[in-house]
Amino acid sequence: MSRIGRAPVEVPGAVNVELSGRSVKVTGPKGELTVPVGRGVEVRQEDGTLVVERASDSPEHRAMHGLTRSLIQNAVTGVTDGFTKTLNIAGVGYRATLQGRDVNLQVGYSHPVSISPRDGVEFEVPNATTIIVRGIDKQRVGQMAAEIRRVRPPEPYKGKGIRYSDEQIRRKVGKAG
Repeated sequence: MSRIGRAPVEVPGAVNVELSGRSVKVTGPKGELTVPVGRGVEVRQEDGTLVVERASDSPEHRAMHGLTRSLIQNAVTGVTDGFTKTLNIAGVGYRATLQGRDVNLQVGYSHPVSISPRDGVEFEVPNATTIIVRGIDKQRVGQMAAEIRRVRPPEPYKGKGIRYSDEQIRRKVGKAG
């Protein structure tokens, strides 16, 4: 049995879970998310927890078992605490500013790059070299952070560019002179 799928999902008191057909609707203090339930997987609610069970040991059902449990856990975490990704900007003259809801990036191009947030995602710029992406949906927060990073990925020689706060850049030596 899947070790991830076997663990029950703890549902805090402030979270309301509604099971309907092939989806699980999770509502909490920060918002509401709907998680699809994969084929061959059943979700039951038992006194403050959600239990995910699979129909058989086929590879497809085994894969969906752990995935469905992880998606439900991420939804519960998202509506209670939310998710954040922090990006750091390194480079001379590289900076970010917040204009309304959009983030404006000046990262070495001849023009500033403006990025608009998706639904359910918001940006925060505490200083010129830090961008914080917040939201309740883990996938959307990660996708927005990846799109911002893609504007100017960190380069291996000087480390200039946009990187995740926990990312390590493997530096290369320059040409021998």
